[in-house]
Amino acid sequence: MPNNAQKVWPNNSRSEKLVFLVAALGAYIVATPICSGAAPTQDATEPVWPTKEWQTSTPEEQGMDSKELAKLVDFGTRRILAAPGVTLSSMLDSLLVVRHGKIVVEAYYVPYATGIPHTINSVTKAVISTLTAIAWKDRLLDSPNHRVLDFFDRRSIATVDDRREAITVQSLLDMTSGIEWTEPLNGRPDSLVEWERSPDWVKFILDRPMSSAPGDAFNYNSGNTHLLSAIITKLTGMSALEYAKAKLFGPLGIDDVSWQHDPQGISNGGYGLYLHPRDMAKVGYLYLHNGAWEGKQLVPPAWIDKVSHATVKMTPLESGLRYSNLFWAFPDKHVYMAVGYHRQVIMVFPDLDIVAVTTGRASFQLGELADLISSSVKSDTALPADAASAKLLANKIRDVSTEKPTEAGTTPERAAIISGKIYRSPLTQ
Repeated sequence: MPNNAQKVWPNNSRSEKLVFLVAALGAYIVATPICSGAAPTQDATEPVWPTKEWQTSTPEEQGMDSKELAKLVDFGTRRILAAPGVTLSSMLDSLLVVRHGKIVVEAYYVPYATGIPHTINSVTKAVISTLTAIAWKDRLLDSPNHRVLDFFDRRSIATVDDRREAITVQSLLDMTSGIEWTEPLNGRPDSLVEWERSPDWVKFILDRPMSSAPGDAFNYNSGNTHLLSAIITKLTGMSALEYAKAKLFGPLGIDDVSWQHDPQGISNGGYGLYLHPRDMAKVGYLYLHNGAWEGKQLVPPAWIDKVSHATVKMTPLESGLRYSNLFWAFPDKHVYMAVGYHRQVIMVFPDLDIVAVTTGRASFQLGELADLISSSVKSDTALPADAASAKLLANKIRDVSTEKPTEAGTTPERAAIISGKIYRSPLTQ
C-alpha cells in the first residue's frame, strides 16, 4: 500500500477519514495490477531465466541496431567450397544472439532448421570443463591441481616417469599436459584418427609418450578432455552425460540431448555432444551470470574468472587468442568462447551482457564475428523503434531460411546420349 495510506489519522471527521481510505484504496488498486489479471512488473535488475523457454525482444529494445544485426546475418551466408567444384549455400547453419536475457536475433540457414539438435564438436570440451568445475564445487574433486595418475591404475600404463606423474587436472584443462599428440587446429588430426580406432581410449591416451613437461607448452589434444571425462566418471560413479543431466542440463532446462561414448561407455570428452542452439545459449548464459542460475550457484565464480582472464598462449591462429579451462578468449576484446570444429561457437561478452551462438559448416575468423556483434550494440538501454531496420532484419532472416530453386546446368554430353533410351541387360532377359 502507498505510504500515504499508512499515515496517522488526523483529528478530522468520520466522513473525511472515509474519503481518505477510499482514495488510498484506489491508489493501491492502480499500483497493483493483480486485480486485472496482469503479471506483476519484474524488477529490472532481476535476470531473466530461460529455464522453461527463452523470451524474445526487438534488438532496439535491448540497445542494439537491427541494421547492424542484418549485416551479421549476411555474414553467415558467405559461400564456402566443400570440395573442388562443390559450393555450399552458406557458412552457418544457425545464428542466435541474446542480450539482457532475451533473444534479439535467431536465424536458421537452409537446409538446417529449428528443432534439430546440432553436433557441437569441441564445444563439448567446455561442457566437460563445466562438469569438472561442478565436481570441484561439490568437493568430489579436492583441487584442480590433483595429479591425474591418482585416478588410474599406474601398473597398466606403459611408462610412468616424473613428467607423466606431474600431469594435473589443470594441465588437462589448459591443454598443457605434455602428452605427445597430433591434432593441430588447422591440420590433419592423426592422433585423433588412431585414438578412435583403439579398443581402449583411456589406455591409448595414458600410454602415449611425453613430448614436454606439463605446463610448458600448449598443444591441442582431445585426449586430455577424454581423461577428464573418465575422471568425472570415477568421482561421481556416473558417465559425464548422466552427471550433466543431474547437475547441469537438468537445472538449465536442457532435456533433448545425446552424447557419444567410447567402447567402455565413457562419454567422449572431446566431442560427440548434440545440443539445440537455444540450449547452447543457456550454457553461455550460465557463464554470463558468473555460474549462478535461478539463485543457485552451479559453477564456482573463481572458475569463470579464470576463463575470462585466460593467459595460456594458443598455437598461432588469430592474434591475441588465449586459452583456459577449455575455453578460448580474446582478452583485448573482453570476450571468451567455447569453440568447435567448423565454428560451433558459444561466445560470451560479459561487459555487454550478450551471449551469441553459431553452428556451421566452415571456419571463419572469430575476431570478425566478435567485432560484428559488439559493433551492433549502441546503448545499455532501449533505443527508439526503427521500423525500416526491423523490416530489413526480418527479411534477411526469412531469406536465409527459405529454400531457393536453382537452375539446372547444361546436360553433360554422355547424359544427352543415353537419356530417353531403354537398355536391357542379359541378366534381366
